[in-house]
Amino acid sequence: MNAQLKEMVESMKKAGLVLSGAAAGVMLSLGITAYADRNGEAKSAIPLEDLQKFSQVLGLIKNNYVDDVTDKKIIENAISGMVRELDPHSAYFSEKDFEDLKEGISGKFTGLGIEVQGGKGVVQVISPIEDSPAFKAGIQSGDTIVKINDKAVSSMRGLTEAISLMRGKAGETVRLTVVRKGESKPLIFNIVRAEIKSQSVKGKIIEPGYGWIRVTQFQEPTLRDFVAKAKELYAQGKLKGLVLDLRNDPGGSLDTAVGVSAAFLPKDVTVVSSKGLHTEPEVRKATPMDYARGGPDVLQSLPNDLKDVPLVVLVNGGSASASEIVAGALQDHKRATVMGSQTFGKGSVQQVIPLDREGKTGVKLTIARYYTPSGKSIQARGVIPDVLVDDNANGKNGRYSRESDLPGHLSNDSGVQEDKPRDVWDEWAKEEDEDKKDPKAKDDAPRFGEAGDFPLQQALNHLKGIPVQTAKKKQ
Repeated sequence: MNAQLKEMVESMKKAGLVLSGAAAGVMLSLGITAYADRNGEAKSAIPLEDLQKFSQVLGLIKNNYVDDVTDKKIIENAISGMVRELDPHSAYFSEKDFEDLKEGISGKFTGLGIEVQGGKGVVQVISPIEDSPAFKAGIQSGDTIVKINDKAVSSMRGLTEAISLMRGKAGETVRLTVVRKGESKPLIFNIVRAEIKSQSVKGKIIEPGYGWIRVTQFQEPTLRDFVAKAKELYAQGKLKGLVLDLRNDPGGSLDTAVGVSAAFLPKDVTVVSSKGLHTEPEVRKATPMDYARGGPDVLQSLPNDLKDVPLVVLVNGGSASASEIVAGALQDHKRATVMGSQTFGKGSVQQVIPLDREGKTGVKLTIARYYTPSGKSIQARGVIPDVLVDDNANGKNGRYSRESDLPGHLSNDSGVQEDKPRDVWDEWAKEEDEDKKDPKAKDDAPRFGEAGDFPLQQALNHLKGIPVQTAKKKQ
């Protein structure tokens, strides 16, 4: 392995970004495998007939296509299509895409600040990163991006190209054309790229004796910042109850997710497991070995009361991947009451594998599924809250797409009934018709942790033993 690739892999390991892809978004959090020669033979050779067919099509293109196409472009397109058709989260990284990835794992990146997922000819917004340019511009969870600058998403070669167009130099403007439920025509957002340095942990005392900690992403410094925030809250007096807010948290580092779970769970209990056809089963437990990875155990300085404080975890349709792991672990161990709406349902593990010795190109490949401590997969199902709560007091909810809505999504193999794909456009159109009957009905923008945060108020009611206003209809 040359020095450049070794440095890249080491930086990725230090970032703690292992196995927990956020939602294949503008900021990527993935497992990394270094390029290495393989001495053993492949498990199954490709039939000669198939290789001949590939070679034949290559020759047909070179000899008959209307325009001149380089061998490199043909091969890259073939690889891109081969990987992209596997599932919504597998992808090919060109040299530029891979540079964007390496920038992202450095802990900061330049872009708009949106966690996205590919759709059928569109890019779907899982959630904007709080305090990012996209967040401040008004991009919302559930938005559908149909055009980036002057290029339609439907004409792009996949999600990686869309992400590449949104990433770039700070100070440059990117124009997004967005379709949003309730709007009669597309919305245009001119957003200036900036270096994304989001504060992943926020918190405060909501009222005497009751605290609120919000994790917006699971990044490398998140666990340390989480511990600092918990200690800050306890310095103001012993807590009677705590709300862990994971709404719109698209995921991130698995190590960090295990650490946050371990902050509330007994030592050595299972947090999450994973297995795939060609990977060894792995179990992550609430132990320093599985979240500190040989580094200092920052959880040692946490107040002891945190293990027993009454706890509510808030989630919604923008909670994905690592945040679903935390919610699922605390729910399975009956350590917390999960409240809110059904989560996104991304229960798959991605690994990024360089394709050349220089580390210039690579593939992001789905290699396994996640399982909660009870052995359930969250894939295409998500975490179902113990108490369903609407986003707003009037019963209105945000518009969230789910993993199960994505064409080609992986199945749930743990016996859990996965969600049926929805015709999201049809559902939203029907809701829009209902809204027209009541002109006063509207979706309020989320105000996490502020006055008027309806789900947070219901979480506090639950902690205080006051009746909770549950969801007015099935979500």
